[in-house]
Amino acid sequence: MGLLTQIVTLPLAPVRGVAWVMDRVLEAAENEYYDPAPIRLRLKELEGQLEAGEIDEETFDRLEDQLLDRLEEIRVHGQGGPS
Repeated sequence: MGLLTQIVTLPLAPVRGVAWVMDRVLEAAENEYYDPAPIRLRLKELEGQLEAGEIDEETFDRLEDQLLDRLEEIRVHGQGGPS
């Protein structure tokens, strides 16, 4: 990039900086959303609640299905499937 180009595009520097920060925030959010560890932890907690009698079988099945669906979504995303 030449000196003249840098001078001409200098007013756009804040916009490029904000865009870069937004890209990093989006990347961090996606990494957190597609992390399977919290889902697996929640499945273990859910099983513990069932065994302790805190929830009934129907509630367990419904919540487990939701969590397993999320794990499948994460798996598909990790393989480059549709978002």
